[in-house]
Amino acid sequence: MFKGKYFVKSHSPFLHNGSCITVKNYETMIAAMPAVLGGLCLFGAKALGVICLSVSLSIFWEVLFNRLIRREDSVGDGNAALIGLLFGMMMPATVPWWLIATGTFVAIFIGKMIYGGLGCNPFNPVLVAVAMITLSWSKLIDFNAVLVDYNFNFEAMFPLTAAKYFPDRLGDYTVWQMFLGCQTGGIGTTFGLGLLIGGIWLLARGHIRWEILVSFLVALIIAATIFKVSSPERYASPFFHLVTGYALLGAFFLAPEDSSSPVNKIPMILYGALAGILIILIRNIGAHEDGTVFAILLMNAANPLLDKIRPKALKLRRIENA
Repeated sequence: MFKGKYFVKSHSPFLHNGSCITVKNYETMIAAMPAVLGGLCLFGAKALGVICLSVSLSIFWEVLFNRLIRREDSVGDGNAALIGLLFGMMMPATVPWWLIATGTFVAIFIGKMIYGGLGCNPFNPVLVAVAMITLSWSKLIDFNAVLVDYNFNFEAMFPLTAAKYFPDRLGDYTVWQMFLGCQTGGIGTTFGLGLLIGGIWLLARGHIRWEILVSFLVALIIAATIFKVSSPERYASPFFHLVTGYALLGAFFLAPEDSSSPVNKIPMILYGALAGILIILIRNIGAHEDGTVFAILLMNAANPLLDKIRPKALKLRRIENA
């Protein structure tokens, strides 16, 4: 207090640009719908059950956590539903119900709420959950065991399994067919065209930044091209890597997650580029078939260090009167 007046201070931002977290979450779910519908057409009713259970359980876990700590309900912002939707999109249609319950619990309780809730999580909650169940129950996350309800006449082996263990069979896969959804994989990751449509819409709406997206995709293509040129018989083409696995989902929906990604331009470019390179390194010479989950998590961990690369503050010089 000074001369009867209070000095009031507050943290930025001081200007609101009209955007809303709730709107962003719901519009992100809308953007994911083309890919989800493509997966439902391919995998049938079981896939619908996985998506519905994943979304509903994510909402349930968030309500339960808020009640346990006596915090106001926050499910109306749509973030829990979005986490559940993305988690379900990454699962095969044959995943057991208890694994969905475990994964969504980890995503909400450990990946998000334990750090303070929306905007406070250092790691993408969806990726935390997928990494945990992949390391714990990898045999149950088997995309080669997925049964397709309709005869789409395509190679039934998961493409990244062939790329890693049976490179002589890469000729059986057509990039264009895989892009249109004729492949096995996660429910919401097989229909690349749907992911591309949704991602472009998110970019146009300003919900994701081009720096992360472009650097992610360009680095992935360049790294895959280097491997392909070094050994054409052993490694898949860059566009093969682009349209299969979690690559497109990671580029448009996972890597740009606000809380776990950088906010400055150069860090965003480095973040996306390093994630794209790590994906190819893990896929081609690592222990896992798809490195997207672990690559983005590693960059989430590096995010605070990367974001220290920022423009220097302007130095104000004292102007002396002549």
